[in-house]
Amino acid sequence: MAKVKDIVRHLESIAPPSLQESYDNASLITGSASMEVKGVLITLDCIESVIDEAIERDCNMIVAHHPIVFRGLKQLNGKNYVERTIIQAIKNDIAIYAIHTNLDNVISGVNRKICEKLGLENVKILAPKKGTLQKLVTFIPVADSDEVIASMHQAGAGNIGNYSDCSFRVTGTGYFKPNQDANPTIGTSGELEEVEENRVEVVYPKHLQGQVLNALKSAHPYEEVAYYISDLENSNQEVGSGMIGDLPIEMTANEFLYYLKDKMDLNTIRYTEKDQPKIKKVAVCGGAGSFLLGRAKSRRADAFVTADFKYHEFFDAEGQIMIADIGHYESEIFTKELLHSFLTEKFANIATCLSRVDTNPVKYF
Repeated sequence: MAKVKDIVRHLESIAPPSLQESYDNASLITGSASMEVKGVLITLDCIESVIDEAIERDCNMIVAHHPIVFRGLKQLNGKNYVERTIIQAIKNDIAIYAIHTNLDNVISGVNRKICEKLGLENVKILAPKKGTLQKLVTFIPVADSDEVIASMHQAGAGNIGNYSDCSFRVTGTGYFKPNQDANPTIGTSGELEEVEENRVEVVYPKHLQGQVLNALKSAHPYEEVAYYISDLENSNQEVGSGMIGDLPIEMTANEFLYYLKDKMDLNTIRYTEKDQPKIKKVAVCGGAGSFLLGRAKSRRADAFVTADFKYHEFFDAEGQIMIADIGHYESEIFTKELLHSFLTEKFANIATCLSRVDTNPVKYF
């Protein structure tokens, strides 16, 4: 039977915790990592009624998008819904795991799901992140280069956009002298050795550093492996905020609003008018996305589908783009389907179900 740590490990292989924003708390919030999982309940928000549902449906693990605990708790007295939820989960041995902005920031995450619901094509990250990539440079005997490079590729190095197995190599001469304590693969202790080597460079996401180094050292023939690592400022096209893509066909503003309502199952949309009422290129951001308006405009999006715009922020559209504020809950509710697909593909023998509780605190009349 799978344990909590198995579920967490799988989800974090898709959305590494290192990709969450600094204010976030994507993590295992309650429960033991070694607990066996009877069933998983997937929800957008973990509140008291969701704990009740988990108990009723015999699920001892809840996977939520939003963390129930954002800030540190100094007391657990049950004086608010956060404390009551945590107390109820602990009393009933229920693990709560949150996967939040790290899932927002990966190309296969929340925003990709919105793009799929809208049928967008040619999708890309709207605001790629910098500082998430590293470059490894190492030196390998020519005869062993293919095997060592293949090992690093298998560990996740060398993927750049739509290309895999990427590396650079140039041949030169390596010199070294083993001391008396060495056990050299090539050469003799106390004698200067000369070997034809490839200087090899590969790029990889920073969070994979450990496994790429392990792959290098396991496959490399030398007793001591020479390498160095540098952080890159390149934008990572696989990681970042929001996404952008093209509608299958160009639409008028009204046609797009009806289309958006239908595809996202909406009752209402707050929107701005656009000077040129044709919609083809659409930017999206699940949850609060006003910080991306400038990027959506610079990428020449015709519409920006997101949530939580303040009144004065709507003026920033300036007729250049349609802001379509569909609501925070409404923009992210299909994240439950996304998480369900991630888990059922990996853990077919665990009962995994979508919460039936409507956790949206906002009502419309």
